[in-house]
Amino acid sequence: MNDRQVRIFDTTLRDGEQCPGASMSAREKLEVARQLAVLGVDVIEAGFPVISQGDFDAVHAIAREVRGPVIAGLARCVPKDIDAAAAAVRPAGRRGRIHVFLATSKIHREFKLGKARREILRLAVEGVRRARDAVADVEFSPEDASRTEPDFLLQVCRAVVGAGATTVNIPDTVGYATPDEFGELIGYLHDNVPQFAAGDAIVSVHCHDDLGLAVANSLAAVRRGARQVECTINGIGERAGNAALEEIVMALRTRSDSFGHLTTGIRTRHLLKTSRLVSRLSGLAVQRNKAIVGENAFAHSSGIHQDGILKKRETYEIIDPREVGWGQTELPLTKHSGRHAVQARLKHLGFHLSDRDLDAIFARFKEIGDKKKFVYDDDLAALVEGRLDAVPQTWTLDYLGFSGGSRAIPTATVRLVRRSGEGGGGAETPLQEAGTGDGPVHAALRAIDRIVGLQGELLEYGLRAVSQGTDALGEVAIKVRFDGDHVVAGRASSTDIVEASALAYLNAVNRYLYTRTAVRSSAARDRAGRRSEP
Repeated sequence: MNDRQVRIFDTTLRDGEQCPGASMSAREKLEVARQLAVLGVDVIEAGFPVISQGDFDAVHAIAREVRGPVIAGLARCVPKDIDAAAAAVRPAGRRGRIHVFLATSKIHREFKLGKARREILRLAVEGVRRARDAVADVEFSPEDASRTEPDFLLQVCRAVVGAGATTVNIPDTVGYATPDEFGELIGYLHDNVPQFAAGDAIVSVHCHDDLGLAVANSLAAVRRGARQVECTINGIGERAGNAALEEIVMALRTRSDSFGHLTTGIRTRHLLKTSRLVSRLSGLAVQRNKAIVGENAFAHSSGIHQDGILKKRETYEIIDPREVGWGQTELPLTKHSGRHAVQARLKHLGFHLSDRDLDAIFARFKEIGDKKKFVYDDDLAALVEGRLDAVPQTWTLDYLGFSGGSRAIPTATVRLVRRSGEGGGGAETPLQEAGTGDGPVHAALRAIDRIVGLQGELLEYGLRAVSQGTDALGEVAIKVRFDGDHVVAGRASSTDIVEASALAYLNAVNRYLYTRTAVRSSAARDRAGRRSEP
């Protein structure tokens, strides 16, 4: 490895997706992974294969279909975890990596694991060796490293590198560290593990933002010898999030003089596109004043600033907006635009779709085009999200009508079609019900419950205008609880917000029914497997 290059390890699809409300389907994860490859990240941590069949399938698909970056799967130092990760990343061949972790701090040893230092060392070494038997590229993380005694952390690093770990990641798991002390810790480890100093193994860092210091801690670590940074697009992740990839990369690029002229392999002109793709598919909006990719990042309202910018950009901008993808003109489409124009625009937005998906999206585009004068980029993205987020359609909306007023009882009439057969292909007789409620949305959801025979509890409801104008698409994102404890998300868009709400609720219903069927099928297979055991 070039000692002047900092590897970018993207964990948007693993740690980032653990952020509440950010769950993505396997197809959405694959789209993000493809864009991360275009962006030029060195490693994609695609998921935690052992935790569910869905996560395993997503990692396996990314390992099979995404070319370029190393594809990593996360695993505890447990044989079944490591074996699942090995199977999931196998299609990546030599680009497959297993990332094993084990808590090392005193508080975790005593209260979470109930294990002594000697036992932790043994389990760490055994985990790395088992992973190394499956792949040549093994990363080890001592969880809660920033609160681990430095002498013991040094022991762990030496032991796992000796067992075959090619990368050792030092996580600030709970965002406890400060830049000075974290940089000092990384320097201490770098200087006292011979393989780090010689370049035979890489020191990595993974910082959380609980105190708002994730980026600062990561950069302090780079100064002291870290040559891999683990980060996420838009800084999404558990609790307050992770170090933001775009901020790490642009800090190293803009202040190269302050970081020893280190480089990354990131193609920065794709940063904004990648940020927007992740925001759309995760459902997590980017705050307007977010560095690099926020809408206000290069906006100047002060007259003094505007005057300076007009005279010489560098007076108030340290980054050329074009370097990170700003400044490209959006050309809205109309109902007269052809399939090729739609395909080209989707590719510009970072979507790589099959012909079948493109056909379905183009049909929806024509429907929207009949209702709107212009179809903007965000409108197109919403259509793609609906396609990628799709599950087998047990129920589809055939008709929706509603009425209301300041002195009337809101009423909605809903007609649904139940689809049966493989993939919900066959249609049955439509079923119709009416409902009343506090408003037309509430009435429509009550009518749907009557037809499908479920009682969903609406936990969250969000509505946003996808694009501009009075005819803008409205996107509804909801969370619904079924059967007491099963929470699922639903999302849909339409120029009519009542219809968007009903479609989002149906999306949640179909997702719940699909998940329930999959769980029952898995349980039946498990029972059959146990009966066949000797």
